[in-house]
Amino acid sequence: MGENVIWYAWVLMCASRAMSEPQVTKGTDYTMTQALQAFLDAYHSGTAIRAYEFLGCHPESRGGQAGFVFRVWAPNAKAICVTGDFNGWSRDALPMEKLTHGVWEAWSSGAYEGCAYKYLVCDQSGSTIYKADPVGFRSCRAPDTSSMIFLPGGYEWQDAAWMASKEKTLNAPVNIYEMHLGSWRRKAGGEVYSYSELAPILADYLKDMGYTHVELLPLCEYPYDPSWGYQATGYFAPTSRYGAPDELMELVDTLHQNGIGVILDWVPAHFPKDAYGLYEFDGTCTYESSDPTRNEHPEWTTRIFDLGKPEVRSFLISSAVYWLEQFHVDGLRVDAVSAMLYQDFGRSADHACREETVAFLRQLNAACFRVRENVMMIAEESTAFPLVTKPDYDGGLGFLYKWNMGWMNDTLRYMKLDPLYRKYNHNMLTFSMTYAFSENFILPLSHDEVVHCKGSLLTKMPGDYFWRFSNLRLLRGYQMAHPGKKLHFMGGEFGQFIEWNYLQELDWVLLDFDMHSKTQAFFRDLNRFYKMHPALWADDGSWGGFQWLQPDDSDSSLIAFCRMAPEGERLIVLCNFTPVRRKDYLLGLPEPGVYECLLCSDDARYGGTGHVPRAVTTQDTPFREFGCSALFDVPSMSISFFTKKPDRKQM
Repeated sequence: MGENVIWYAWVLMCASRAMSEPQVTKGTDYTMTQALQAFLDAYHSGTAIRAYEFLGCHPESRGGQAGFVFRVWAPNAKAICVTGDFNGWSRDALPMEKLTHGVWEAWSSGAYEGCAYKYLVCDQSGSTIYKADPVGFRSCRAPDTSSMIFLPGGYEWQDAAWMASKEKTLNAPVNIYEMHLGSWRRKAGGEVYSYSELAPILADYLKDMGYTHVELLPLCEYPYDPSWGYQATGYFAPTSRYGAPDELMELVDTLHQNGIGVILDWVPAHFPKDAYGLYEFDGTCTYESSDPTRNEHPEWTTRIFDLGKPEVRSFLISSAVYWLEQFHVDGLRVDAVSAMLYQDFGRSADHACREETVAFLRQLNAACFRVRENVMMIAEESTAFPLVTKPDYDGGLGFLYKWNMGWMNDTLRYMKLDPLYRKYNHNMLTFSMTYAFSENFILPLSHDEVVHCKGSLLTKMPGDYFWRFSNLRLLRGYQMAHPGKKLHFMGGEFGQFIEWNYLQELDWVLLDFDMHSKTQAFFRDLNRFYKMHPALWADDGSWGGFQWLQPDDSDSSLIAFCRMAPEGERLIVLCNFTPVRRKDYLLGLPEPGVYECLLCSDDARYGGTGHVPRAVTTQDTPFREFGCSALFDVPSMSISFFTKKPDRKQM
């Protein structure tokens, strides 16, 4: 009891030292620098994009003595102290003093790199709570929720050539492998790999399989494993589950050296209510709104960032810039944009748009493009909100890409149908082309589709064992042929049977079975085929790269189209969504000649029936709007890619 009285008296003493505002920590020969003053002005106006250069913990000498300075934003705290390994976590913790407008500062000569620390925050009622540093660069390993002093900038990068490239991806191949680091592969005993241990294994796999990018489920530190990282507490600290920050840098570096771009899922929509995190940080709704009707997602029981506060905007934009600059990531996939845009998203059909979110997203994208002109800013936006990928000066949000959730929903609904009924739902295949060029789209077959009792992609497919694999190959082939960039979740490439479980690695043992290894071979060859043929990616954004050949043969459940590159390459694509082989199928073609099949999912090498289409020669018989036509042998439940052989005159 006596110790509690002494402790409370000490807290009040700290509070009394910090009551007057503004204050500056009066260390030896201390003066506020112009840089710090400029930062504070920008931070409080919502325009700081590198708040991490001043907030958090940084080395700083004062009076000729080395030490570390701590800064944190807590506008309504009565007192704050820094306590940690460097002072024994004792009541002699380091008291902080206000600089201005709620930014607190303390300096210590005893702090050192690698020591754990927290802020002890006293609210206006006198209650105290330990908080992790919102701008901490490293977190201790759970169950310890402390921050750890870490100095960014010490890693020696070897990806200068990659980073110097200014190539934009809009007219380049983009084939993304989405993955969760902890459940892709594990060690023999079930232990997770560290970032650095995983680096060469993952780089070799992605390179061999022909992917261009990898998208990592969120790596900002998070407390709850089943959230998969989508409820973050450390917006500047990579999760300690897989090692130290410089090990993550090594992973990104290794991928870059192997020609693989890195995209990180990032979640500015909400944060969890864990007591040590951002939740009511200074005893009041600091990062969230104080309006109870606007500050919480009832479905997720998480708090919503108050984007109307300039300091919150500075915080989040600085987090995005930190991952781009310090970890060299090539893009950010911004999660739950729809939930950010609409006040009652998912709860009301008549929800109003949050104007502060529109302003924030425009500001976020503009800042990220200033930092990296070829950055891939990607919106997971599931509504018909307009102009998501248009620039802000045209009234848009300024993203580079948007996930095409409409294509995903329609396509999976169609593919799950028994082929007997597909002809009655043909519009599910063709409707996507009515809006395919309204945004810069990514076609996702993501983790969201293989969890929560939805089943794996393979088990969604109808039919017996053989036909399920045929459907899966056809689905992936159709995705690759359709306009838009590509994304699919790990495990689909070899026909994972069970839905994704974050607690265990993928069922790699399935590759010992014939159909699974052949499915992986198809994915590998298809990925490489995609990269080799500009017709599939050089003009993803306009009708100049796409032409219907047969859109409306619902009775046959068959579609055909042409993909074209600006330099003239053409690919003819035939998709047969029934288990019925179509012999002598008449198809109009854009130019006469001999057309040969380059790739077919029904090839026996991939587990198909082996009916690879033969080359066909056009006839001078007009069909539909085309002046020539040919009779194709279309294998059952398959996709086939054809190209016109060069004329002998050209050879």
